[in-house]
Amino acid sequence: MRFGIEEINNSTALLPNVTLGYQLYDVCSESANVYATLNVLSLLGTHHVEIRADPSHYSPAALAVIGPDTTNHAATTAALLSPFLVPLISYEASSVTLGVKRHYPSFLRTIPSDKHQVEAMVLLLQSFGWVWISVVGSDGDYGQLGVQALEEQATQQGICVAFKDIIPFSARPGDERMQGIMHHLARARTTVVVVFSSRQLARVFFESVVLANLTAKVWIASEDWAISRHISNVPGIQGIGTVLGVAIQQRLVPGLKEFEEAYVQADKGAPGPCSRTSECSSNQLCRECRAFTAEQMPTLGAFSMSSAYNAYRAVYAVAHGLHQLLGCASGACSRDRVYPWQLLEQIRKVNFLLHKDTVRFNDNGDPLSGYDIIAWDWSGPKWNFRVIGSSMWPPVQLDINKTKIRWHGKDNQVPKSVCSSDCLEGHQRVISGFYHCCFECVPCEAGSFLNKSDLHSCQPCGKEEWAPAGSETCFPRTVVFLTWHETISWVLLAANTLLLLLVTGTAGLFAWHLDTPVVKSAGGRLCFFMLGSLAGGSCGLYGFFGEPTLPTCLLRQSLLALGFAIFLSCLTIRSFQLVFIFKFSAKVPTFYRAWVQNHGPGLFVVISSMAQLLICLTWLAVWTPLPTREYQRFPQLVVLDCTEANSPGFMLAFAYNGLLSVSAFACSYLGKDLPENYNEAKCVTFSLLLNFVSWIAFFTTASVYQGKYLPAVNVLAALSSLSGGFSGYFLPKCYVILCRPDLNSTEHFQASIQEYTRRCGST
Repeated sequence: MRFGIEEINNSTALLPNVTLGYQLYDVCSESANVYATLNVLSLLGTHHVEIRADPSHYSPAALAVIGPDTTNHAATTAALLSPFLVPLISYEASSVTLGVKRHYPSFLRTIPSDKHQVEAMVLLLQSFGWVWISVVGSDGDYGQLGVQALEEQATQQGICVAFKDIIPFSARPGDERMQGIMHHLARARTTVVVVFSSRQLARVFFESVVLANLTAKVWIASEDWAISRHISNVPGIQGIGTVLGVAIQQRLVPGLKEFEEAYVQADKGAPGPCSRTSECSSNQLCRECRAFTAEQMPTLGAFSMSSAYNAYRAVYAVAHGLHQLLGCASGACSRDRVYPWQLLEQIRKVNFLLHKDTVRFNDNGDPLSGYDIIAWDWSGPKWNFRVIGSSMWPPVQLDINKTKIRWHGKDNQVPKSVCSSDCLEGHQRVISGFYHCCFECVPCEAGSFLNKSDLHSCQPCGKEEWAPAGSETCFPRTVVFLTWHETISWVLLAANTLLLLLVTGTAGLFAWHLDTPVVKSAGGRLCFFMLGSLAGGSCGLYGFFGEPTLPTCLLRQSLLALGFAIFLSCLTIRSFQLVFIFKFSAKVPTFYRAWVQNHGPGLFVVISSMAQLLICLTWLAVWTPLPTREYQRFPQLVVLDCTEANSPGFMLAFAYNGLLSVSAFACSYLGKDLPENYNEAKCVTFSLLLNFVSWIAFFTTASVYQGKYLPAVNVLAALSSLSGGFSGYFLPKCYVILCRPDLNSTEHFQASIQEYTRRCGST
């Protein structure tokens, strides 16, 4: 400070024709600190402080105060000076509370606030992935507030504080209190310990660490002891592990060494040892007086030089504020009276370069300088402080060269400090215990994924997505349906088209031979109604291919059910009529005549067909088959289908067709002994059995398989029923017409009837 003031007084650019004066106080105790502050506040030429209603015209002994060097002392001084708005610039008090302007409006400092120090520490922990830490602080505002702020910010960033404690002022190396702290540190199983402490108590702490043989840890140092030789000289400290820290940016005060040498050479005639009663300063008794000699020059360590530079900056900040206040830019300074509040306003506005270092203050009175990130390097008999990075703001940023760090472990590996190791991909963290850093790993269930923004809960996939168990992402579901271009589709389409062609060809063949006995015995014109119903059911099968739409869902099953019902109705009444004619017409002639006269067969077909039509219309109206996207059957697929499969309407229509099939089967079986040309029992029985087997196979398959090929199974079952009905009833007749025309004659049919009559007469 003396060096800075003499530089300014000798300068012609800064405060020309103004000489700065000063007073020095040793604030080694709280009482000495209060005494010095009151001396500063006393009126010029007096020894008392005057309280006025308007302090704006109060003229204390000093316009500004540099210091004190600790948070506790600075808080006391700032509280006393603030009502008078006397500027107070501290070079070492870094507590966040001092930046609260409603409490300390006149406080400024040239050391960064602990707020930024804590932010830099948290970034340092995050950069190495250390999330399980212990925190130890020193008694007093500096350590206690630092620990509190560090815990709050670390917790917000997902870092867990497993253990924290405060080193009391009364602590001594190895005492019961320190042994307790060492014991808890060992039990906490944390590799990283943050020590937010003053230099004095940090030495007590590390002497206890050495005594407890607490090794293989990473120690994070706060700026107050990070580069202090007072700590690095602790005997045995080289075995404690790795020390990283946050330190004030190291700068030299140019010319300070030469200033000290000149002081020695001037031979001021400094006194030797003083008597116990000699008064060497204005506010305390000296125990001994020392003088600098050429052989005993003071040497400032790295930490002390940083503090010295901050004091140097504080002096220049006051000088530049006074320079602006006095209007010295014109070359001559005003001689008007200056009040402290006026100087405070100007100091807040200063912005100047001091040896390439920008000096200015933010709204809280804090400087905009940064920190050095240092590592202790044991490369000889003493620790060296190696700068490995820096921290700047705003916003707070950390730049570290990790290759410069020499770790205490094997192979120079970065130590880990976690409660639980990271989970595998797709495994969520289930917290076990009080700390969120301690967890078990549980894989995400199928259909859910682990979002990296929330590692503690698996998120469900969207409706159109899927994920296997233990997944970190969801995948789009594959949309599937029975397409037109698949091989199985081609086969089924070819078979269905062939059936339609055969039905059409048979209709043409029967039309050409309509008056022949074979066609007449088959039902005559009723055959065209049967063939048309088979063709209608076959056309409905085309609706099972391609992406389901509302028209295809409405028509495909209903056309099949109605068409096959008409065919079965015709087949049933045809078989019933043959049995009735040959076996019961003679026994109940009255009923037979009424049956024929009232067009019984046609009436039955119409009524039976209308019943199925009514069932289908009710089905379509009440349980309307709609296109649907099925998500439950397969996790990775979206199956496009229609909603008819399990509807009551579908089951009712199918049950009705089943009833008609049983009726047709019964009537055909009763006619097993009819004349050969009228005996259709074998073929019809075969076709109906094929119908039963096909649908039983379909429903069995549908109960165990719900995939994209289920419509193909449905088509196959329907095609088997239609083909069986067609081949069992019409193909034998086509064979007779085309290959055995000799059997397609009236004589042959009459002979067959006569043969049946003789056989019945003989029995």
